[in-house]
Amino acid sequence: MSHRNKDQGKSKTRNFRQTDMYSSSFKSIVIFTIVISFIGCRQNSSIDGYLSIDNGRFVDSKGRTVILNGINYVTKHPEQYFKNDNDDEIFRQFRNQGFNCVRFGMSWRGIEPEPGKINEAYLKEIDKRVKLAEENGIWLILDMHQDLYGGKYGNGAPDWATIDDGLPHDRGDVWSDAYLVSPAIHRVFDNFWKNTPAPDGIGIQDHYIFVWKTLAKRYANSPAVAGFDIMNEPFTGSESSAILEKLLGTYGEIVAEQTGEPVKLNDMLDMWGDEQSRTEALKTFDNKAHYRRITESAYEDLKSFEQGALSQFYQRVRDAIREVNKQHIIFLEHSYFSNLGVKSSFLVPTDKQGNPDPLIAYAPHGYDLVTDTDAADSPGYQRVEHIFEQIFEAGKEKQIPVVVGEWGAFYMGRDYRQPAEHLIGIFEQAQAGQTYWAYWDNIDTQDYFPTLSRHYPMRVNGQLLHYRNHFHENLFECEWQEEDESKIPTRIFIPDLEKVKEQIKLHPVSDITFHPLEGSPAGYMDIEVTGETRKLVIAY
Repeated sequence: MSHRNKDQGKSKTRNFRQTDMYSSSFKSIVIFTIVISFIGCRQNSSIDGYLSIDNGRFVDSKGRTVILNGINYVTKHPEQYFKNDNDDEIFRQFRNQGFNCVRFGMSWRGIEPEPGKINEAYLKEIDKRVKLAEENGIWLILDMHQDLYGGKYGNGAPDWATIDDGLPHDRGDVWSDAYLVSPAIHRVFDNFWKNTPAPDGIGIQDHYIFVWKTLAKRYANSPAVAGFDIMNEPFTGSESSAILEKLLGTYGEIVAEQTGEPVKLNDMLDMWGDEQSRTEALKTFDNKAHYRRITESAYEDLKSFEQGALSQFYQRVRDAIREVNKQHIIFLEHSYFSNLGVKSSFLVPTDKQGNPDPLIAYAPHGYDLVTDTDAADSPGYQRVEHIFEQIFEAGKEKQIPVVVGEWGAFYMGRDYRQPAEHLIGIFEQAQAGQTYWAYWDNIDTQDYFPTLSRHYPMRVNGQLLHYRNHFHENLFECEWQEEDESKIPTRIFIPDLEKVKEQIKLHPVSDITFHPLEGSPAGYMDIEVTGETRKLVIAY
């Protein structure tokens, strides 16, 4: 596979000098007068330093605030691992579509196929993707992915680490229902949290941590790696039964209050196990006050797991990683039920002195209850708002930055523009990063794709005050307070430079440089520093 630099050709840079034609009111800003000069240059998209964290925000090596805008790239089936010979082109597409980060899925099963034996061939394939990311100016979040724990039931853990004690595996109408109804899935997670010995006598959690330490050491000198997403959607195991009963029991209480008829828990369980009856019942759930009451009912039960087994696990992984790597971010996810809006409470890992590790980020997932069903294009917007209110509140309590690791999953070719625009609006308001679930062939032809490949502030000199895409008005706005002592420009991603070059309003004025991306209408806009509060509006 070729790893040539995709930006070796000549590209045009446009320097804009603006006449200051502004009044004191931003409403009176007019389109600037442009003086254009064309400068041939060698475009360089390569990573120029580690992603880091400062004062609760992601920052680049020059101290600029970074908004992570990305996508998941995950292959779950062992027979398809790294079989895509077109990844060099796919990573170039990611760059041209404005993705500055990719959540890249890995498999414990692929890395440690036998106890204690690391698959070097597998890691060399990851090396290639790290190199592709570096060449295209993309940070990789390395994600240890799992669904239903392992390859025996889904993907993730090797069979030797899947200790189900012979319990049966039950499936529901939706694939993820197995988390809730399968005795085997409950047991394998229970054994993981207990660190039950593998066939070699070493605890399976110890093996998992050994894999992460191996990866952390291998990529310690790789700035294209943003960091390590420790476990995809960690699940409670058998404790889930009590949590589910709390959620459905509270829902039953609300129904009884509305109808005057008592509702049995078994009836609630039967309802939830049938996709059609669940979809009908969700109409009641789309009330923020009701849904908050439902999710809050399970908070204490989930807290017991998150502040117990999950936090202990995260601390152990953090300690192992920091023995060999002190520069990469550790991305921590909340547990499965927090995807649905139960607020997360896991503890931020600390150093030996008890101080919170400064390179910890919160990487929550948020999905409405209709995800993976035939009603996926009709989410409950009040439910969705509650889910992300809980996520961002938890991020503030933990005092760590947030990147939404998964959301969306808009697969079925329907009209998803409204739910996608609604969610992106929530993320932009919170100034949170995001990696959409997930890349698939021809995703750029989908109606919602412009919400992903959109105008956004990639790197901001100073404090980002707010930004927002108004998709129906074809308008982007951004405001930030620059740092006087820094002369590093703010960089904005532009999906189509030709559409906007005559439609930019900036106050106060300064030089603007456009950097076209080879083979794409997209590019970057660098805004020189004035040391003031800046306001930008782009019509497109």
